[in-house]
Amino acid sequence: MSGVPMHRDQVLLEITELLASHGFETSNIYDRSCFDMMARRELILLLLKVLINVDGFTSQQAQEIKRLARTFLASPLIVGFKSKTEPLEEDVVYERHGIPVVAPETLRNMVVDEVYPEVLAGRGGYYVNINGEILKEVRERENLSLKDLADIAHVSRETIYKYEHGMVRAYPETAMLLENILNIKITLDIDLFKTPEPEDMLKSDQASETEGNPQDISPEPKELIKLGFGVLPTYRTPFDAISQANSRKEKENILLTNLEKNRNSQALKKMALNVKDLSDITKKEAVFIMESKRVVECIEGIPAVNTDEICEMENCREFIQLLKERKN
Repeated sequence: MSGVPMHRDQVLLEITELLASHGFETSNIYDRSCFDMMARRELILLLLKVLINVDGFTSQQAQEIKRLARTFLASPLIVGFKSKTEPLEEDVVYERHGIPVVAPETLRNMVVDEVYPEVLAGRGGYYVNINGEILKEVRERENLSLKDLADIAHVSRETIYKYEHGMVRAYPETAMLLENILNIKITLDIDLFKTPEPEDMLKSDQASETEGNPQDISPEPKELIKLGFGVLPTYRTPFDAISQANSRKEKENILLTNLEKNRNSQALKKMALNVKDLSDITKKEAVFIMESKRVVECIEGIPAVNTDEICEMENCREFIQLLKERKN
């Protein structure tokens, strides 16, 4: 995956093979989605986008991926070859609209050797994060004052203080000099596979993030909202929305929600296969909400519920129980 950029489809296939050969369960590839694929290994869930030129990644795509990552506790990651005409460097983490970006070889290093990058690319150059606790502990053990260490490292006393309190990042050259002086590693790895902290994103994002979206659509289906679900529409994904029960007891129930939307049987079946694939990877249930009067309880193994049925229910618990019965 190194060298001259190849066709994006070939890159996606190579990444799929790389992940699958190192214990990851991989999804299908979704070219028309805001993400290209998902991959899971135990608690690690990756949400991947592959681009030859990462400048083509938009803020709208970033918003969508961030919402999905927070919902599924996934680590979002862009894999790319270049920015403008400059190739992305190995073992450096770049950033586009708040999403980390790495070169293919950096991904390989993390997957194969569990070697994570330390260097961040930012405005003004490259930076590293300092382990402030270790820096302070070793400095004091060596009986060095802030000024003593600052003078040796050719920085200000205030800079050393900020390093120790995690207030600023350091230039790689300064970090290397400090490591040579103290004879200990003080830079921090950037664990791009780290499981994010859980967050109730539906309540916080439903109002704010749909605002300003080119497709200003009110959350559907309204019947689920009346039952006590938070519903977040998605715009460039293989499903129509994400629904999450608002009650504390049922909060872990997150559903990949699909709407009939006058789709014919063939389109619904094709959609169901994609949704089942993502349901298996994310470990979240999926559902079809049907508006027509035709009787259907499952589509390719995905439970289907009619809006009339939902109107007869009193709470989200009844709805979730029905899904379990139809899935079984």
